[in-house]
Amino acid sequence: MLDYDKEAERYDASRGGEPRAAAAAEAVLSLIPPRASSLLDVACGTGIVTRRLASARAGMRVTGVDLALAMARQAAVRLPGAVVRADSRRLPFRDREFDAVSSVWLLHLAQSAENVRTIVGECARVLRPGGVYVTTVDKAAAHNVGSDIDAVLASRPPRAALDAAADVEACALAHGLVPAGGARFTGRGQGRSPRRTIADLRRGWFMTLPPGEPLSEQFATRLAALPDQDRPRPDPVFTLRAFVKPPDE
Repeated sequence: MLDYDKEAERYDASRGGEPRAAAAAEAVLSLIPPRASSLLDVACGTGIVTRRLASARAGMRVTGVDLALAMARQAAVRLPGAVVRADSRRLPFRDREFDAVSSVWLLHLAQSAENVRTIVGECARVLRPGGVYVTTVDKAAAHNVGSDIDAVLASRPPRAALDAAADVEACALAHGLVPAGGARFTGRGQGRSPRRTIADLRRGWFMTLPPGEPLSEQFATRLAALPDQDRPRPDPVFTLRAFVKPPDE
């Protein structure tokens, strides 16, 4: 798994930068009711999306939270006084504190199904009745765009998706959240080239292909044999799911 403290400096540039952030923020906001006056962005990373969420609605107070110190520091520059360093499994906020909660590109990193349940439970806990929780699902599947790179990587050791849509929905329902629609957005600038994929592989992007392992180098060799080494293949298209916390009766 990537070290996100080490990734912080290059994170935005290596993942589509502002165009991708704009697409993500627009999609998240399309699922947040206009009446929402507060939003918690869980695993806000460098704050590149969070800042756009905050600037898009003048009347909405936006708070970011991230565990990686280097990420949180960058986010704090973008949102002074509005970023907290904390574990998404133990959010340092009161019950029912926010009108909306988002977690973009988080659940696939949770390392276990139990962690996913805990994270979703915490997001539900801090959400007010009538509020909306928005999260990405099926992230790994989004990166499979049917390219020659995907054909090479198809035979790598499998890993169960922790953010499968059906499983996330089951977790949400278990914590009293009801499905409330979804949206999709393009990860602009994230289409991989073979050369970029090799670099990602060698720094730990693919969890079942640890850097330096003989199997990883076998995949690197196969990727290096592909044509157009620097031509990006199509961008991924990510999926968001929204869940509402029913109002108190």
